[in-house]
Amino acid sequence: MLAEIVRQCQRDNPFAQKRLYEHFANRMYRLCRRYVPDAFETEEVLMNGFLKIFRALGTFEYRSDDELEVWMKRIMVNEALMYLRRKVGQKAWSLDHPDLPEAEVPHAAQETDADLQAEAIHDLILRLPHGYRTVFCLYAIEGYSHREIAALLGVSENTSKSQLSKARAMLQKLLIKNGYEQERR
Repeated sequence: MLAEIVRQCQRDNPFAQKRLYEHFANRMYRLCRRYVPDAFETEEVLMNGFLKIFRALGTFEYRSDDELEVWMKRIMVNEALMYLRRKVGQKAWSLDHPDLPEAEVPHAAQETDADLQAEAIHDLILRLPHGYRTVFCLYAIEGYSHREIAALLGVSENTSKSQLSKARAMLQKLLIKNGYEQERR
């Protein structure tokens, strides 16, 4: 099914483009939201990402649905990172900027560890400073290596590792602060 939609998109068929968008929009929105915490800004990143996808589909060689999704995710991640670079500047990637505003998200609901849901964790991840959040998402969620993150963000591998370590520590504190403490034995 997706193979035919992609072929039609490669012929600039607007109905096929709409179907492709509808098929992937929610997943790609959630992906972009990991990096861009403001909902309106996320929508802008999503739309720009899909425009790039539609323009580049002519050169994409469809082999599988999974390969298509991976390709689209890379475009969306790059679009989100470019948006952040424009918004906060290149310098912010390699430094901890306490003066940058944190994402404004509602206080996570108090739940037991057994009821900890992905949405609650996502809200806590959005509270991380953007540099920490970006490296954490690229490494822990998207599966990029520190070498790949360094190349994407224009920082050293050690900076990537440091940002990840600080992100994990801060996220752990946020989890504990929001009632997700688990005793270690």
